Amino acid sequence: MLAAVLIGWVALTGRSDPTAPQQKGPGYEADDAVDLVARVDAFTASFRDRRFYRPPTRTDRDTVAQGVLLFLDGHHQQAQERLAAVDFEIRTLVDRGTGRRFAEVFDRSEDGSAPRGWGRIYLPLDSPARWSVQVPHPIADQATERLGTHVLLGSRGGVMIIAGAHRNAGRGDSADMAHRRDSVFDAVCARLAERGFPGLQIHGFAADSAPDYDVIASTGRGRIALAEGRILANGLRDQGFSVCRAWVRDCPLEGRTNVQGRKAAAQHVPFLHVEFGNGLRTDERLTARVVEAVGRLTTAWARG
Repeated sequence: MLAAVLIGWVALTGRSDPTAPQQKGPGYEADDAVDLVARVDAFTASFRDRRFYRPPTRTDRDTVAQGVLLFLDGHHQQAQERLAAVDFEIRTLVDRGTGRRFAEVFDRSEDGSAPRGWGRIYLPLDSPARWSVQVPHPIADQATERLGTHVLLGSRGGVMIIAGAHRNAGRGDSADMAHRRDSVFDAVCARLAERGFPGLQIHGFAADSAPDYDVIASTGRGRIALAEGRILANGLRDQGFSVCRAWVRDCPLEGRTNVQGRKAAAQHVPFLHVEFGNGLRTDERLTARVVEAVGRLTTAWARG
């Protein structure tokens, strides 16, 4: 297994030793080991000022999604060329806490004076990609970006898609990734659903929205993920959390109009829309228990 990982690493980076310092070169911007949670925090920090969001064209959306699929299929150079056509790029990262390796697909405009807000995608390099964790409302749903990253690091095989702007950054609801089909975020999620990747979408709710619950778990528009929902809800219950199961009773914030959930239902692919209370997102001890519970499900997904 280690030999296979090393061979894949050499094919991707051209380096014989994956532990050696990475060199920058054409096609990739490479980084040494990073704290991925802190990195995502730094990326989303500017969203607090609800910075400008520019809607992508259909060509923009399709090009990024195609680039992601090419990369997942092992066509790394073609992926890089496709992404470069819309000013996206790829960095290779190693999370220093877990040793997990990822390709970070990022928008070059992030560092410019007028970022487009099209988001980032993290792809696993040390295991086959099999499931996704989706963060449509970073900062707006406080600390969901941190929780999503912890979930990504908690099991192998995950792809994380994270929005690139506050949900109120655009005109009307144009930057609300959970309710718009015309976004890079949705294009990538949709292509993964078409490939059969189950998805976990992370949201956050205020205490007065559901005062009797810590978590609201829903299968969204469809009921394909009933078995997965039970695994998740039981794991959270076993960690001492109160869970409203939307397939059993009426719950607030069930995510029935969520567009990624609708796409997954149309593809008969499992999708869970999960709302977490504030403490579970902001208290590190509670977050660790959430990740352990979620790991029951994502580890099963990672096994295929």
